[in-house]
Amino acid sequence: MMDKNISEYKVKTVQSAKPIEVTVPGSKSITNRALMLAAISKGKCVLENVLFSDDSRAFLECLEKLGFDLKIEEEARRVSVKGCAGKVPDMGASINVRSAGTAARFITVMLAMAGGSYKLDSSEQMKKRPMQPLLDELASHGVRFTYKEEKGHFPFILESENEEKAEKESGIEKRNNYSIDTAVSSQFASALIMAAPMVKGGLYITLTGERIKGSYIQMTLEMMKQFGFEVQEISCTEGLRELYIPENHEASTEKYYIEPDMSAAAYFYAGAAILDTTGVVKGVKKPSLQGDIRFLDVLSKMGAKITEAENGIKVEAGAEGLDGITINMKDFSDQVLTLAAIAPFAKGTVKITNIGHIKKQECDRVNAVIENLTRLGIKAVEDKENDGIIIEPCTKKEEAKEIHIETYNDHRVAMAFALTGLKIKGVVIDNPMCCKKTFENYFEVFEKAYYD
Repeated sequence: MMDKNISEYKVKTVQSAKPIEVTVPGSKSITNRALMLAAISKGKCVLENVLFSDDSRAFLECLEKLGFDLKIEEEARRVSVKGCAGKVPDMGASINVRSAGTAARFITVMLAMAGGSYKLDSSEQMKKRPMQPLLDELASHGVRFTYKEEKGHFPFILESENEEKAEKESGIEKRNNYSIDTAVSSQFASALIMAAPMVKGGLYITLTGERIKGSYIQMTLEMMKQFGFEVQEISCTEGLRELYIPENHEASTEKYYIEPDMSAAAYFYAGAAILDTTGVVKGVKKPSLQGDIRFLDVLSKMGAKITEAENGIKVEAGAEGLDGITINMKDFSDQVLTLAAIAPFAKGTVKITNIGHIKKQECDRVNAVIENLTRLGIKAVEDKENDGIIIEPCTKKEEAKEIHIETYNDHRVAMAFALTGLKIKGVVIDNPMCCKKTFENYFEVFEKAYYD
């Protein structure tokens, strides 16, 4: 077993690759949505194939601090949640979301709708991430925030009246109409959608911006239905979508299975595509709730062959390698780093567009791509006109010297650039265990996939 305290990981190049077959954890996005929906549902819900990582453990810890009854079985990848039908057991709790962006957004809204007085803290990294548009919208509906450091950021005290008092003071019509711009983070919209059944009268939610039908919002809406909550679409035009989610304290789901994480699976599909081999990730199927399934279409357009095997989707490297591509990744931007990491091995230029929002994620991911590829001797520049990145094919000859990849404590930088090291000699991933955020044994699976 790999030392979980290692400070660097030296990637070994692969000359002759074997077929790849791996198992990846459950989806982070689905896990965190399932935890919240189970908590606001009525009665016990057993979640299967749960992802256990820094992010999901932060979410679980927050739920425990809020008084929810949980049974956590890590080895079985199972969590049982006793839902409280739209209520929060401890309405005066203190929680720490750590670096979990989903917990930060989802639980903040849940507490705002539940009523009570709560202290919310986070890691230094999360303190820098966008929260203000969501907090401002909640504040406009009577939620009070006392900021301990920078306005619009963690840490803060959240105070919200119970729904009867709020109705008298602000009027039910104002309290129940929310508007959120999806441009900064679709998690803001997902948080409001999932918390809506908690509120007397439900919520009318207006979504604006370019991502009103984004993959993560669609995932949220589909999961709402799977958990028994009603979603009504009032209207949808370009840049404007109106939803109504009724109050519901009776929805219940006894069991829920979480799909394998397509974001994690993509690293191994990408590895197969550049190593002239085949790759299967067990359990990945179409259709999928996850927008990152579209990464398979990207590989297909670049020349890889995609087929459905009995045990999961199979990627086979194209006979003539990968072609260059111009691709809009606005709606599955977690895969920008994956594509950027293998782009140098395409026969032509790779242009990734409409990804400006990733500058405000765990790190400035546009800068992380450009800085690290440049360090590797690969031409990569920001494409400001198209809000993206342009990456040219690798012309560098192998060198023996070590080249360190700066991960900026961002799990996706660490995991993606390990792929680059499969083809370029001397790549060293600094702070590799930042991958614990979503895939804590990534490098163990990586070793087995490519070397064992």
